[in-house]
Amino acid sequence: MAQATARPPAVEECDQAPPDLETMRENARRLLGPDDGPEALPPTAAEVDTLALALRGYLELLVPEVERAAGNLLKSVQSYCAMACVGEARRKMAVTPRAGLDAGVAHARRLARSLNALCDHFETLNGRP
Repeated sequence: MAQATARPPAVEECDQAPPDLETMRENARRLLGPDDGPEALPPTAAEVDTLALALRGYLELLVPEVERAAGNLLKSVQSYCAMACVGEARRKMAVTPRAGLDAGVAHARRLARSLNALCDHFETLNGRP
Protein backbone atom coordinates (compact mmCIF):
# COMPACT_ATOMS: atom_id res chain seq x y z
CA MET A 1 0.00 0.00 0.00
CA ALA A 2 1.41 3.37 -1.03
CA GLN A 3 1.76 5.99 1.62
CA ALA A 4 0.38 9.41 0.76
CA THR A 5 2.12 12.51 1.96
CA ALA A 6 0.60 15.91 2.27
CA ARG A 7 1.99 18.52 -0.06
CA PRO A 8 2.91 21.90 1.38
CA PRO A 9 0.48 24.66 0.49
CA ALA A 10 1.33 26.87 -2.46
CA VAL A 11 2.29 30.45 -1.73
CA GLU A 12 -1.12 31.63 -2.94
CA GLU A 13 -2.85 29.27 -0.52
CA CYS A 14 -1.07 30.53 2.60
CA ASP A 15 -2.77 33.07 4.77
CA GLN A 16 -0.67 36.16 4.46
CA ALA A 17 -1.07 39.50 6.11
CA PRO A 18 -1.79 42.29 3.64
CA PRO A 19 1.17 44.49 2.76
CA ASP A 20 1.79 47.33 5.19
CA LEU A 21 1.06 50.12 2.73
CA GLU A 22 1.30 52.85 5.36
CA THR A 23 4.89 51.94 6.24
CA MET A 24 5.75 51.73 2.55
CA ARG A 25 4.24 55.14 1.86
CA GLU A 26 5.94 56.67 4.92
CA ASN A 27 9.36 55.60 3.67
CA ALA A 28 8.57 56.89 0.19
CA ARG A 29 7.53 60.24 1.73
CA ARG A 30 10.98 60.56 3.26
CA LEU A 31 12.28 61.02 -0.28
CA LEU A 32 9.26 62.69 -1.83
CA GLY A 33 8.40 65.24 0.82
CA PRO A 34 7.30 68.80 0.11
CA ASP A 35 10.89 69.85 -0.55
CA ASP A 36 12.01 67.04 -2.84
CA GLY A 37 13.67 69.33 -5.34
CA PRO A 38 17.16 68.45 -6.53
CA GLU A 39 18.72 70.86 -4.07
CA ALA A 40 16.94 69.24 -1.08
CA LEU A 41 19.03 66.11 -0.60
CA PRO A 42 18.81 63.75 2.37
CA PRO A 43 21.64 64.30 4.86
CA THR A 44 23.89 61.37 3.98
CA ALA A 45 24.61 58.94 1.20
CA ALA A 46 24.19 56.08 3.67
CA GLU A 47 20.62 57.21 4.41
CA VAL A 48 19.83 57.34 0.69
CA ASP A 49 21.28 53.85 0.19
CA THR A 50 19.26 52.51 3.12
CA LEU A 51 16.04 54.07 1.85
CA ALA A 52 16.67 52.81 -1.68
CA LEU A 53 17.20 49.26 -0.40
CA ALA A 54 14.02 49.46 1.68
CA LEU A 55 12.03 50.77 -1.29
CA ARG A 56 13.42 48.02 -3.53
CA GLY A 57 12.37 45.43 -0.95
CA TYR A 58 8.88 46.92 -0.72
CA LEU A 59 8.58 46.84 -4.51
CA GLU A 60 9.67 43.20 -4.59
CA LEU A 61 6.91 42.39 -2.09
CA LEU A 62 4.22 44.51 -3.72
CA VAL A 63 4.79 43.67 -7.41
CA PRO A 64 3.48 40.06 -7.13
CA GLU A 65 0.56 41.23 -4.99
CA VAL A 66 -0.50 43.77 -7.62
CA GLU A 67 -0.01 41.20 -10.39
CA ARG A 68 -2.21 38.72 -8.52
CA ALA A 69 -4.90 41.34 -7.89
CA ALA A 70 -4.79 42.53 -11.52
CA GLY A 71 -5.04 38.95 -12.73
CA ASN A 72 -8.31 38.56 -10.83
CA LEU A 73 -9.94 41.22 -13.02
CA LEU A 74 -10.92 40.33 -16.52
CA LYS A 75 -9.21 42.69 -18.93
CA SER A 76 -10.25 45.89 -17.26
CA VAL A 77 -8.65 49.30 -17.61
CA GLN A 78 -7.60 49.07 -13.97
CA SER A 79 -5.78 45.79 -14.50
CA TYR A 80 -4.01 47.05 -17.64
CA CYS A 81 -2.87 50.20 -15.84
CA ALA A 82 -1.68 48.20 -12.85
CA MET A 83 0.30 45.83 -15.07
CA ALA A 84 1.91 48.77 -16.87
CA CYS A 85 2.93 50.13 -13.48
CA VAL A 86 4.34 46.72 -12.53
CA GLY A 87 6.45 46.71 -15.69
CA GLU A 88 7.72 50.21 -14.97
CA ALA A 89 8.60 49.25 -11.39
CA ARG A 90 10.53 46.21 -12.62
CA ARG A 91 12.47 48.37 -15.08
CA LYS A 92 13.36 50.86 -12.35
CA MET A 93 14.48 48.09 -10.00
CA ALA A 94 16.76 46.70 -12.71
CA VAL A 95 18.65 50.00 -13.04
CA THR A 96 21.95 50.39 -11.23
CA PRO A 97 22.30 54.04 -10.21
CA ARG A 98 25.38 55.97 -11.18
CA ALA A 99 27.87 56.85 -8.48
CA GLY A 100 27.30 59.97 -6.44
CA LEU A 101 24.73 61.30 -4.02
CA ASP A 102 22.70 63.18 -6.64
CA ALA A 103 22.31 60.09 -8.83
CA GLY A 104 21.48 57.92 -5.82
CA VAL A 105 18.78 60.33 -4.68
CA ALA A 106 17.29 60.55 -8.18
CA HIS A 107 17.17 56.74 -8.42
CA ALA A 108 15.65 56.36 -4.95
CA ARG A 109 12.99 58.95 -5.81
CA ARG A 110 12.08 57.06 -8.97
CA LEU A 111 11.66 53.92 -6.85
CA ALA A 112 9.55 55.89 -4.35
CA ARG A 113 7.23 57.16 -7.10
CA SER A 114 6.78 53.62 -8.43
CA LEU A 115 6.08 52.36 -4.94
CA ASN A 116 3.41 55.02 -4.37
CA ALA A 117 1.77 54.15 -7.68
CA LEU A 118 1.77 50.42 -6.87
CA CYS A 119 0.26 51.13 -3.44
CA ASP A 120 -2.53 53.06 -5.19
CA HIS A 121 -3.12 50.22 -7.65
CA PHE A 122 -3.12 47.64 -4.87
CA GLU A 123 -5.78 49.59 -2.99
CA THR A 124 -7.89 50.15 -6.10
CA LEU A 125 -7.71 46.53 -7.24
CA ASN A 126 -8.59 45.24 -3.78
CA GLY A 127 -11.47 47.66 -3.25
CA ARG A 128 -9.81 49.69 -0.54
CA PRO A 129 -10.34 53.43 -0.17
